[in-house]
Amino acid sequence: MNRGKPYAISLLLLMPLFWLPSCGDMSARFDNDPRGNFEALWTILDRNYCFFDYKGIDWDAVYRKYSPRVNQEMGNDALFKLMGLMLAELKDGHVNLSASHDITRYWQWYEDYPVNFDASICSRYLGSDYGITSGMRYKVLEDNVGYLYYGSFSNDLGEGALDQVLNRMALCHGLIIDVRSNGGGNLTNVERLSSRFFNERTLVGYIAHKKGPGHNDFSPLHPKYVESSNRVRYQKPVVVLTNRGCYSATNDFVSIMKYAPNVTVIGDKTGGGSGLPFSSELPNGWSVRFSASPMFNAEKEHIEFGVEPDFQVDMLQADKDKMRDTIIEAAREIIKASS
Repeated sequence: MNRGKPYAISLLLLMPLFWLPSCGDMSARFDNDPRGNFEALWTILDRNYCFFDYKGIDWDAVYRKYSPRVNQEMGNDALFKLMGLMLAELKDGHVNLSASHDITRYWQWYEDYPVNFDASICSRYLGSDYGITSGMRYKVLEDNVGYLYYGSFSNDLGEGALDQVLNRMALCHGLIIDVRSNGGGNLTNVERLSSRFFNERTLVGYIAHKKGPGHNDFSPLHPKYVESSNRVRYQKPVVVLTNRGCYSATNDFVSIMKYAPNVTVIGDKTGGGSGLPFSSELPNGWSVRFSASPMFNAEKEHIEFGVEPDFQVDMLQADKDKMRDTIIEAAREIIKASS
């Protein structure tokens, strides 16, 4: 039996609990004109977005700010831009309005912070003889420390591939898992990778779901567990490298890994994005994605605004000038001290 399934299945089973009127119902309630589409967008978020109170957002005040700017003669471009400005008030990278000509996006969750990652310097550590499998690039460094870079949780992780990589790293002093600038992806891959570093079933967080149209109409918190994999598990020191580019599923991965034994998280605070996203549609066919279910750590604390590292480490310009990665070097020192 694959012990990596329960966590992913539980999320899928709970998704029907979202308080979301069908697209047909929404289209029937609002006209397909600028005013109708604006009202539909505002109402979908009003009834289903999950972070109004946590972020201190007065959604009624946002309506009063943008509603007077809607007129029935405005074209699609002007309407789309206005709606994008309204959605940006949520300060949420999971909130997007998608049309045939564009997608709105909010990127300030990472743009105002140091990058703390340089792909060219990372490539120097990997050289030209690194391994590639399931979206992972990996190598044993010259000091017998394993290094693994995983750039997107959208790249499916094969169980056999993980077996092979971890077996190759078994003789190393420890393992560096670099997920900097990993913008997220599939939560199943999060569970599949993290389960290789737990020796027992572990509570790692909670999730809630909207059960009504009110801003605080949530279900009780539902616990999330990571199962210990019944395949190859890594038992030596592990250091996870993070930066503000760690978002969504990667944010969840970092939160989970902080509960794993022998794991240290270093770098910068992650970018956040803990709301499980869902989608709906406007009368004109434009789709809107939004955070619908808040996720918490095992202490029942929100992780929407990111996960703090165990040790803050920033890239130093002096190291960058020498093509050295300050954060990788700090991880090597941690593993050296642990072994």
